[in-house]
Amino acid sequence: MPMDDHEFAFHLAGAEHPISGRRNVPHVLISGGGLGGLMLALLLEKAGISYLILERAKEVKPLGAVMALSSGVLGIFEQLHLLEGLMGVSKPINDFKFFSNELKSIGHLKGKEEKDQTGYERLVFPRPELYDLLLAKIPAEKIHLSKKVVAMIQDEDAVAVRCQDKSIYVADILVGADGAYSGVRQSLYSRLEREKLLPECDKRSLNKGYFCLVGTTDRLDPARFPQLREVYSDASCMISDNSPHSWSTFSVPGDRVCWNLVIQLTAKESEEEQFRNSEWGPEANESMIKSVAHFKTPYGTLGELINATPKETVSRVFLEDMLYQTWHHDRTVLIGDACHKLLPSTGQGCVNALQDAAVLANCLYDMKSTSIEDVKAAFEDYQEQRFEHVKTQYEASQWNAKLIYGHTFLERMLRQGTLHLLPKSVHKNLSVKDAKYRPQVAFLPRVPDRGSLPAFPQKPSRRYTEEQQAVPV
Repeated sequence: MPMDDHEFAFHLAGAEHPISGRRNVPHVLISGGGLGGLMLALLLEKAGISYLILERAKEVKPLGAVMALSSGVLGIFEQLHLLEGLMGVSKPINDFKFFSNELKSIGHLKGKEEKDQTGYERLVFPRPELYDLLLAKIPAEKIHLSKKVVAMIQDEDAVAVRCQDKSIYVADILVGADGAYSGVRQSLYSRLEREKLLPECDKRSLNKGYFCLVGTTDRLDPARFPQLREVYSDASCMISDNSPHSWSTFSVPGDRVCWNLVIQLTAKESEEEQFRNSEWGPEANESMIKSVAHFKTPYGTLGELINATPKETVSRVFLEDMLYQTWHHDRTVLIGDACHKLLPSTGQGCVNALQDAAVLANCLYDMKSTSIEDVKAAFEDYQEQRFEHVKTQYEASQWNAKLIYGHTFLERMLRQGTLHLLPKSVHKNLSVKDAKYRPQVAFLPRVPDRGSLPAFPQKPSRRYTEEQQAVPV
């Protein structure tokens, strides 16, 4: 029988603190073992901060397809000595081609200047391989599976969560890294709403505008598709002239292709039962696959690519977006999709989750104690450093979605103007601000700027500076 709030609060009050007596060093619960949660865990490991990941899945599944990482986080990977490993499973990308449904060229966007500006090339890879890269660095005993957080409660001294299996965990800090349908956020917001502390803008539902099917093929024949062996990823987006479909292909190492199919939904369709499954999963809609199997790609038909993909790794998901205003309260804080769900049109969703993890880790490293005052100050600092940049990326992802996935008359005109009429200098100026935002881990040796664009100044770590000054010369 589930505990009510009074019984749950009793457990919080009576629970033995996991690091009793070490009140200057926090113990952190991370709800969610996705990419943002794993990166935060890895950084806390480096910082010597106690943590535990609670992941709702029973096992790690290799779901998801193409992902891209830019200079905005590659410096962090270099600090962690993970850049070489990431490059080993990636291909650089500097050109994104657009085609009609008959494979007639309608334009392209180039990004060759990124390496000159930042010293890094944008990388594309299958999501499971980045996941494996990060997971390998986390001690197995610090990840607990089958631990779906369903409730949380906090007071001046601690925060506790209750999982679906009725287990309870207590810590100084709770991080909701559990995705767009975050149980931590839902529990926190429910309490804030009862206390009349939740702003109206955070009571809205996620915006649902697109439906997506994704996968990564097994090895294809390079004799048939020689572009598979090119150093740079062969990246293409096909946009239908007479239906609400867009589909993309990206070549990745291993002679494989990451592919996705995006359907623009009407307001009515987004509420229909067939589109209600918002979780990553292998239950692909067979009738939908049959209806798009004849779509053309640079690698044969889309149906051929789907058939070359292990069925259990094909997944479907809504493409939703939302920027929440409330990222923290008392001892609970949110990162990644839990507080800002971006459309994947700019490839910035994962980048921003990883940046959240780095900036939050920096703030936790500098906390003087685990008092509620110091915890709140750290969370406020984290959101202040991140919010405006995330807002910019959120708006850019909406604009780019119209460019790549849009099929209305105005969206087609936008695409035509962007690809053929917008001066190259405007494209370059739009990329400069994004390229200059390159936060790093403030308590690790900094990677120097290499490109023509210096990174925006970053708040230094008070504690790390003091530690370095104390080291004998």
